[in-house]
Amino acid sequence: MKKVDASSARRARELRAAIERHDRLYYVEAKPEVSDAEYDRLFRELVDLEAAHPELVTPESPTRRVGAALPEGTGFETVAHSVPMLSIDSLFDAEEAREFEERILRFLSLDDRDLAWVVEPKFDGVSAALLYVDGKLERALTRGDGIKGEDVTANVRTIRNVPLALDGSKRPVPARVEVRGEILMRRDKFAALNARRLEEGLEPFANPRNTVAGAIRRNDPAEVSRYPLEFYPWASPRLEGARFETQVDVSAALKAWGLPDAGLSRRVVGLAAALAYHDELEARRGDVPFDMDGIVAKLDRLDLRERLGATTRATRWQYAHKFAALEAATMLRAIETMVGNSGRLTPRAHVDPVQVGGITVLHATLHNADYVAGLGLRVGDEVFLRRAGDVIPQILGVAKAAKGRAPAGWADGVPAELRDAGGSIRAGVTWNWRDEYAMPAACPACGTATQQEGKYWRCPNPECPPQRIGRTLILVSGDAFDVDGLGEKQIAQLYDAGFLGSAADVFHLDRMPEAAARLADLERWGEKTVTNLFGELERARSTTLVRFLVSLAIPEIGPATARLLAAHFGSLEHLGEASLDELQHVDGVGPEVAARVRGWFESAANRRFVERLLAGGVTIAAPTAAATDGPFAGKSVVFTGTLEALGRAEAKKIVEDLGGRVASDVSAKTNVLVVGGKPGSKAKRAAELGVRVVLEAEFLELTGRSPKGG
Repeated sequence: MKKVDASSARRARELRAAIERHDRLYYVEAKPEVSDAEYDRLFRELVDLEAAHPELVTPESPTRRVGAALPEGTGFETVAHSVPMLSIDSLFDAEEAREFEERILRFLSLDDRDLAWVVEPKFDGVSAALLYVDGKLERALTRGDGIKGEDVTANVRTIRNVPLALDGSKRPVPARVEVRGEILMRRDKFAALNARRLEEGLEPFANPRNTVAGAIRRNDPAEVSRYPLEFYPWASPRLEGARFETQVDVSAALKAWGLPDAGLSRRVVGLAAALAYHDELEARRGDVPFDMDGIVAKLDRLDLRERLGATTRATRWQYAHKFAALEAATMLRAIETMVGNSGRLTPRAHVDPVQVGGITVLHATLHNADYVAGLGLRVGDEVFLRRAGDVIPQILGVAKAAKGRAPAGWADGVPAELRDAGGSIRAGVTWNWRDEYAMPAACPACGTATQQEGKYWRCPNPECPPQRIGRTLILVSGDAFDVDGLGEKQIAQLYDAGFLGSAADVFHLDRMPEAAARLADLERWGEKTVTNLFGELERARSTTLVRFLVSLAIPEIGPATARLLAAHFGSLEHLGEASLDELQHVDGVGPEVAARVRGWFESAANRRFVERLLAGGVTIAAPTAAATDGPFAGKSVVFTGTLEALGRAEAKKIVEDLGGRVASDVSAKTNVLVVGGKPGSKAKRAAELGVRVVLEAEFLELTGRSPKGG
């Protein structure tokens, strides 16, 4: 190996330090000290020096931002997040924000409304989680489904304002630092990118967000590096070896370590100040260089966040307050009645293409027949259209009613997607000039007579194609059996080809005679696709009771309710035999949900569906208790009266974390009654049944808690 002289090694170190410093000044502090030409000269010198002396190259060198391309046809590895990337509750007005604050105060049992919030823009980009180990960037994941994300490390390394190594000169860097934030593209750079594409004869991109999403999932990091991407953090859920008390402290540390700061976040005291920030930022929405659709307000104190925790879907300590939606006017070309996965019929508007907030809109939801009638919509009207939350297109009303005669060739204007293979307009489509919309008497998908349920209409035929496909999508979804490789198009194809008769047949696909060869003959399939699918089915056959219950597609039974039922009954057999009264005694399960569950298991067809799944090799693992030796492990706890130190919701969470379950009423199955101030009749009932009664102070002692979150 050629020996490197000391001067070359020293110069390489100097260049790397200078380039990293200039990157920080430009991207993080917005105070560049050198011209682009001077920066390029330094960068080129380092490239040439490392090319001449490869042994000088370090993994965190600025020249290493672009890695090798993925092999052709290779996807991204899916990796579990160390901490789930949950959603944020979206609020749309000040009153909803006040209700959110009220829930927090009740949960924490606080009267003080002077809570400190950190408020910041809700950027419209692509979320990512970056993990630094010993100060070096080790992995970057997309949000994915919140539980698992795609490993896009090589692509994120190309983003110039993402430090490859954290700066520990101002404060020590913890052993592991996970940073979450948004990958974005400035509007002016997006416009310049589109201008170049037009010059090259290429189609322009639709909007910055979609462009970022496409760029970050490209297979070649060298191509990704050509996109003007930037990253701005908004959270750090893992800081191993460091302790912080507030979000402000965390943000200061991230900035000290070299992570970029958009300079728009602020600490405010009181909800009124958070609402004022929302209004201020909305007013200057066009001045901020990135697209955003609202603000995020999060509690500054980390200990309060810990106490509040999260639901199965979202954190309880932060909310997103959306901006007013952007609007446009366009012509209503037709109304199509869609049949949903549950059989519900929903009208959908087909409109002339129109740009709304950078998105080309072709369709808009119309909710139900009453909504259409209330707006007085007729085909041919010019309508106001907006993107609710800047995402879902909705029609607000009529801008200009159609008058006079229809234009020549009006029928030719019906979108091609509403015609069948022979060119005729499909059933369930209202398209005639000035026609009044009405729900069809027959299901557009199967011809079965439709039924009205309140303000909604539905198809009662469980074999209706959209319903069969919908139930199958639920069965293979991430909350159920989590089978990769079966999307809506593939499932529809399997039904059309006769491979599926019901959703339960999914687990019989690999057990059919000559299954692999027959499936491989399908269009756009092949041996590798079939092999991967069979592997997924074998892995998915062993599941939990919660996932199994979700897979049954019982109305109103999602993951959260399934967890309640699984924790209470413990097995599919016990749940299937439970009476309506027993179901209603499950805390969190109301009469309507209980009736749906009881009715579902009483159906002979549904019982055959379960038998078909089990015959396909599906097994349900025995449940694992959350805690087995705590003071409430396996016990049923009821609360009564007003708790002084804890909110009722927080007390419930404590019991559940310690392996117990909370019921709403005292019964012979109750083990403990916790009594607060001004108890009601539950205390008398507990005394009659011999149930153990503990006062709040004893409850706190048993759980290791002290008053007011101490």
